[in-house]
Amino acid sequence: MNHVTELNHPLIRQDMGIMRNKDSSPALFRQALKRITYQLFIEATRGLATKDLSVETPLAVTKEKRVVGDIWLIPVLRAGLGMVEACWDIYPEARVGVIGLYRDEETLNPQSYYQNLPTFKALDTCFIVDPMLATGGSANAAIEFVKQKGAQTISLLALISAPEGIKAVHAAHPDVHLFSAAIDDHLNQVGYILPGLGDAGDRIFGS
Repeated sequence: MNHVTELNHPLIRQDMGIMRNKDSSPALFRQALKRITYQLFIEATRGLATKDLSVETPLAVTKEKRVVGDIWLIPVLRAGLGMVEACWDIYPEARVGVIGLYRDEETLNPQSYYQNLPTFKALDTCFIVDPMLATGGSANAAIEFVKQKGAQTISLLALISAPEGIKAVHAAHPDVHLFSAAIDDHLNQVGYILPGLGDAGDRIFGS
């Protein structure tokens, strides 16, 4: 898939080990997720549109940059909520819309139960955040929802991605850039990523 960035950093690998470990507590899991999300969001925002900004320092006037348009974080409920705080730490002015989806365990198809999205402006940038990109069904549904609301610049941030999900997203939305901390081997018969880390939502919230 074009438009895929897999981060490869020793600290990400270390934190990924914490998150994959079945014995890691929810607190350790959330802390590691937050640290990885920092790096994902910094990489994903590298290409943001900017405009020149004149700044007066104590010694001189110089030029810097300011982001153009609003930055929107779109967590896919519920697990995506675990990535929002880290993105806010990096860019506190980011706005948040939410999409509620659950997966039908028989068909593996996404089912929508809640949306709270604005009508996006042309210069807005949307970052859909969800720790796991498995079959790609939920990601594609979320992307379609934000496109229906006018979003033109969309990125997808996932902690772990399966090749099947990457292929599905690329086929449906080749304009969307995926940023992932790891690309795993494959999906099992019930649509879970292997080796994966289990259910991200359950592990974030301890449920």
